[in-house]
Amino acid sequence: MTAQIKLLQVDSSPLGEASVSRELTRNIAQAFKVSNPNVVVSHRDLGARPPSHFDGALIQVLKLGAQANETQRAEFDFTEELIQEFLAAEIVVIGAPMYNFSVPTQLKAWIDRIAQAGRTFKYSEAGPVGLAGGKKVIIVSSRGGKYVGTAFEALDHQESYLRAVLGFFGITDIEIVRAEGVAMSPELRIQAMDAAKAEIERLAA
Repeated sequence: MTAQIKLLQVDSSPLGEASVSRELTRNIAQAFKVSNPNVVVSHRDLGARPPSHFDGALIQVLKLGAQANETQRAEFDFTEELIQEFLAAEIVVIGAPMYNFSVPTQLKAWIDRIAQAGRTFKYSEAGPVGLAGGKKVIIVSSRGGKYVGTAFEALDHQESYLRAVLGFFGITDIEIVRAEGVAMSPELRIQAMDAAKAEIERLAA
């Protein structure tokens, strides 16, 4: 019996069916399932259930092991759920639209939850060591304007941030499916989506 391949689809856009990144993450998950019947997809919708942002009390519970009240215990359990499904996945597809030159706040909150010392990274005498290597991560990057190869490229704190934090976790197999200029005109949106879908076919082949 062939082992299952776990694919985790993470969506962060709050736009629902109007979301470019959600359309492309769905396409990726479906393409991988078609190319390999052993792929099993789980879906984490950060728009429907966004992790709450850290406050002082929650940080103490998650990082320092402080005594938790009922609300904090629920957040602790939710964090454990997020970490375990991330670590269990062989393939992670992250829908990451650009919001104000960075990632949506829901996605940043998810990263804050899974960035746990001793789980996804550790510190050694030689410096930080990633503990979540061996995965393939596909970042779906959707952008209203164009940045790559333009004067605005330095404003990209979206793809660069995700590459940095995933690298910190020890992940080196990172691919980007990019749809740029989707808000500039209907024609450019179609071109961007066609190019992104062609890249998805290549990755899933």
